[in-house]
Amino acid sequence: MSNISARINRLIGQLKGIERMTKEGRDCGEILQQVNAIKKAIDGLSKELVISDICRIIPQEKTGQVQKMIERAINL
Repeated sequence: MSNISARINRLIGQLKGIERMTKEGRDCGEILQQVNAIKKAIDGLSKELVISDICRIIPQEKTGQVQKMIERAINL
């Protein structure tokens, strides 16, 4: 779960950065670029959560195979 915690902490940092950017009156395009990066980071977190949850209930030797299958399904 430490990878998930690290992802969450990065998201928190990115959100604080956006807050700071808005308070500084930064360019809308720059802020939206950061919002888009957060969207992608949230997608990555979602994928990580699904994979870790499923991998807890399958045999250890199948986790790599299942992870690849989940990633393919999510990326459709």
